[in-house]
Amino acid sequence: MADVEHRARVRYVRESELAEALPGADVLFMWDFLSDALAGAWPRAGGPGWVHIASAGVDRLLFPGLVESDAVVTNSRGVFDEPIAEYVLGLVLTFAKDLHTTVRLQGERRWRHRETERITGARALVVGTGPIGRAIARRLSAAGLAVSGAGRTARDADPDFGLVHPMERLDEALAGADYVVLAAPLTPQTRGMIDAAALDRMRPSARLINVGRGQLVDEADLVEALRAGRIAGAALDVFEDEPLPASSPLWAMPDVVVSPHMSGDVVGWRDELVRLFAANFDRYLSGRPLRNVVDKRLGYVGSPQGAGSPVTQRG
Repeated sequence: MADVEHRARVRYVRESELAEALPGADVLFMWDFLSDALAGAWPRAGGPGWVHIASAGVDRLLFPGLVESDAVVTNSRGVFDEPIAEYVLGLVLTFAKDLHTTVRLQGERRWRHRETERITGARALVVGTGPIGRAIARRLSAAGLAVSGAGRTARDADPDFGLVHPMERLDEALAGADYVVLAAPLTPQTRGMIDAAALDRMRPSARLINVGRGQLVDEADLVEALRAGRIAGAALDVFEDEPLPASSPLWAMPDVVVSPHMSGDVVGWRDELVRLFAANFDRYLSGRPLRNVVDKRLGYVGSPQGAGSPVTQRG
């Protein structure tokens, strides 16, 4: 942040100090993307004209006071795409080659020969056709999987997915997938979309991978489906409650991989987040349109890069 500090008065605050710091601030950089503090601290008279968050997801910012204000919201789109895609490929290989069982058996000093699966020709459905979903599709396609997508608009010649199923026909798309990868934003339309009915549509041999938001999945329904063998496994990087409570049955399930919301966090990721904000801050100071402008009604970046409205600096 040194470059930004040379050109602006920067104040670093904790959650408890946020309400006092917001009035009069021009810009808010929401570094703790898991915090819900902004909703309670947002001034009734309106807060900063620009709010930036250090994540791709913006669901924690979309409370009525901010949505209905004139504030422009930007996210950190682009930082996590390739790391998450690599992570998803690693999870697909983990399931296909039964690596999680190998690690467990090694810890038990047990020699148990098994046969494993090919990923070439396996079918993956990526739910969410934004930049992260597209990076996942490209990575899985390069590894030999047959990839399709599910998004708001149906398409049959998409450059990354080929076929994109409309979300209203998600149940039909689920039935044909060996791997279902969730990379969709959390919106009122996607919350809880993977419930008992959706899980029942999946193949008994299918695996679910969630790198989007925990609330996309009804965890109780997922636990029940796993226990009943209605799907073969799940890899979860995000959860309804984080950290995942120690009492959750997901920890002990043999065909479940639990990771602590780390799929996009590679060495140097914090520096990348700050560089992205600093580059946008340059645009802010020069009056140019900001990049990664979020459509607050949709809940994600909805306009072409660089097409957002400029933010007028106050004071």
